[in-house]
Amino acid sequence: MLLKVNPNRMELLRLKKRLVLAKRGHKLLKDKRDALIQEFIRIVKENKTIREELEDRLIKCYAIFSNASSLMSKITLEETLMFPKAKSTIEVTFKNIMSVNVPKYIFKYEGNFYAYSLINTTPELDIALRNFYEILPLMLKLAELDKAVSLLADEIEKTRRRVNALEYVLIPDLEETAKFITMKLDEMARSTISAIMRIKEIIRA
Repeated sequence: MLLKVNPNRMELLRLKKRLVLAKRGHKLLKDKRDALIQEFIRIVKENKTIREELEDRLIKCYAIFSNASSLMSKITLEETLMFPKAKSTIEVTFKNIMSVNVPKYIFKYEGNFYAYSLINTTPELDIALRNFYEILPLMLKLAELDKAVSLLADEIEKTRRRVNALEYVLIPDLEETAKFITMKLDEMARSTISAIMRIKEIIRA
């Protein structure tokens, strides 16, 4: 589609500069899109691996905890877990991936999760709590990867739309308009030359 411009040399020069910038921006955005897709695929694969590991370990943890629960009375189990002495916090930092700020979760732990008397409890409960504690960082890692996948997918879509807008709309419009102005200027130049030739012929006559 032709842009609404005056067909003169100044406008032609301006359009050519815009065209150079548009093509350069198009190349940079395509490179960014490709890099984002590569990182996205890598994170998705890592996400799948960690998810499978987490699901497997959770099943084992719940099996051990279920076994521990069956060996203790419900009241004793509730009293045992009622007042935890351990304290956990999550520190959030950010990692920049191709201008996308992806969160990173750091698990911090203080205190002792064995906040009960070992006399009235079973070793299975100790094992179950230890296993749950050990998979907490894995759960945070999975949450981190899920968020990264979501953010990168959004950025890939935005970048793809910009690439398409440049490739299929702006660059063709600029090229078409520059070609139109060039044809107009050539036509005007031929008309001017014809007029000068006629004037010369009149002067000679």
